[in-house]
Amino acid sequence: MKFEGIYTPVITPHGDDGNIDHDGFAAMVDYLVTSGVHGIIVGGSTGEYYAQSLEERAELVRAAKEVIGGRTSLIVGTGAIRQEDSIRMAETAATIGADAILVGSPPYSVPTERENALNALAIDRAADLPIMLYNYPGRMCVNMGEEFLDRVGRSRNFCAIKESSGDINRVHLLARDYPHIQMSCGMDDQALEFFAWGARSWVCGGSNFLPAEHIALYRACAVEGNFDKGRRIMSAMMPLMRVLEQGGKFIQCIKHGCEMAGFHAGPPRPPLKALNKDDKRQLEQVVRVLKRTVAEIEAGA
Repeated sequence: MKFEGIYTPVITPHGDDGNIDHDGFAAMVDYLVTSGVHGIIVGGSTGEYYAQSLEERAELVRAAKEVIGGRTSLIVGTGAIRQEDSIRMAETAATIGADAILVGSPPYSVPTERENALNALAIDRAADLPIMLYNYPGRMCVNMGEEFLDRVGRSRNFCAIKESSGDINRVHLLARDYPHIQMSCGMDDQALEFFAWGARSWVCGGSNFLPAEHIALYRACAVEGNFDKGRRIMSAMMPLMRVLEQGGKFIQCIKHGCEMAGFHAGPPRPPLKALNKDDKRQLEQVVRVLKRTVAEIEAGA
């Protein structure tokens, strides 16, 4: 499978009681498809999978497949502490006809590279689908290093990696030594650098409510090869990146952004709390400027 373009880890809308708003979820998925994103990830951290039961996660996967049909790619997140739970999500993905699965390191257990690779290979066997790895040592406390990549590379299904370490040297390593594993940007403020080093895709939470602007950066860099234009778009997006990443409010900001775009997102599940008024105003101001600036760039101003 070739990963090309913008892949959105879709949010999970909630009612005030904390229950999943299934109609709101279907509306979000349909909006993303019609906006032209190249794939939708259900069960990513932006979707709050860690606060959901396996039954809820499987239900969302089935609902997304029904809405998407064959209009774009569906990737199912398999992240979990227990290997058995990751395997169940992988089996669900295979059963409903997903296009790929997302496989990360199990949190908290701090496996060795060998143990982490064997865990990933067990999930692979359960689904036999294309796999995008998810390297996020800041959350999982382990890195998908060279031993890990060499071991999982024995399976043809490991064809991409979402790199979220923030270490630019990892970009160099993947581009130079692992060209057979497609590199996908997983660190939003480094998107330009990823594209410059040959990445063809970007997994970005902000595309939940700003799909056109994220697609514009991908198109400028990866399709047109116009890095002058890409730098202008990236410069306009940097204030958004700073707001999203400050103080552990990423999911809350994404959800408020979706509310700004006219969709019901609701509050995050505990322990997270919704944004306060000052945070909301800051995000709203940044988004207004970003949308205007990117529109001007796209118009050739």
